[in-house]
Amino acid sequence: MAIKTLAILLSLAASLQAAIIKRVACPDGVNSATNAACCSLFAIRDDIQENLFDGGECGEEVHESLRLTFHDAIGIGSFGGGGADGSMIIFEEIETNFHANLGVDEIVDEQKPFIAKHNITAGDFIQFAGAVGLSNCPGAPRLDFFLGRPSATAPAPDLTVPEPFDTVDSILARFADAGGFSPAEVVALLASHTVAAADHVDPSIPGTPFDSTPETFDTQFFVETQLRGTLFPGTGGNQGEVESPLRGEIRLQSDSELARDSRTACEWQSFVNNQAKIQNNFKAAMLKLSILGHNIDDMVDCSDVIPIPPTFTGKATFPAGLSHNDVEQACATAAFPTLATDPGPATSVAPVPPS
Repeated sequence: MAIKTLAILLSLAASLQAAIIKRVACPDGVNSATNAACCSLFAIRDDIQENLFDGGECGEEVHESLRLTFHDAIGIGSFGGGGADGSMIIFEEIETNFHANLGVDEIVDEQKPFIAKHNITAGDFIQFAGAVGLSNCPGAPRLDFFLGRPSATAPAPDLTVPEPFDTVDSILARFADAGGFSPAEVVALLASHTVAAADHVDPSIPGTPFDSTPETFDTQFFVETQLRGTLFPGTGGNQGEVESPLRGEIRLQSDSELARDSRTACEWQSFVNNQAKIQNNFKAAMLKLSILGHNIDDMVDCSDVIPIPPTFTGKATFPAGLSHNDVEQACATAAFPTLATDPGPATSVAPVPPS
């Protein structure tokens, strides 16, 4: 027994020593990383936190940077495209004119000066900025980041990005074609909408969030998409937009239908008040998305450069004035979770202000 215990202790000591040896000091004299190739990312991280994300806010630039990670990466499949290769920036004049990419040119133009300033490819920068930006949102997972995407050599083809008016069939088929994403992984990726807002789905109401807590990566989005909607004045008249349960909130047709489709409804409901699941599943799905078109074995794991997001300990609730009676039950095998209702009269959700 003593020999076995000694062997275990020696093994643990060797593992610890190996871990210590693997970490290297960076030339800046401040930071260290598991791989020297990651050291250059600290300066980029600090620059974008201060000058792109307004000192570390979970605001519009974070929302748009996270959107860009998806729009760039999903450009791959049976009919071409290089995936997460930065083609959205390198071939901006082509790809930002695709209908599904309406408005993406704004964040592309904001990110381009940082790419020009730092020694990083567009594909790496897009995914890095998305991961760093999300770290500003309380409740978010710490996303993985792998370095080593070569520059795109051709634009992605049109029609690779699903749109809000697409059917559930076409959305699930597009994700499956792009990277073998399952319906459950599609639902996990849509957790990004908990810190998102729309500027162009309905141009008359820019900055309209998809849930009542766009500054927090929580499960509120999965509650509010499952509630019966109301047609408020000035909303619901645009393609891809449907009735929302709250004034000042926008609901995408695609989100509404995925929340109610038999292939995705139970998975959708399962995120309600399950902060650990939304974090773990979104992190895994985002890693898969972020390396589309690349072999992870050829890349360098620089995940330790990504900041640790603030924690979130709150609970999902029904918005004021609404209750379990307002749930449009869609999962046939499990009841909707029991939630408290916010106190007070019904209120309007404020738009996400431009920076």
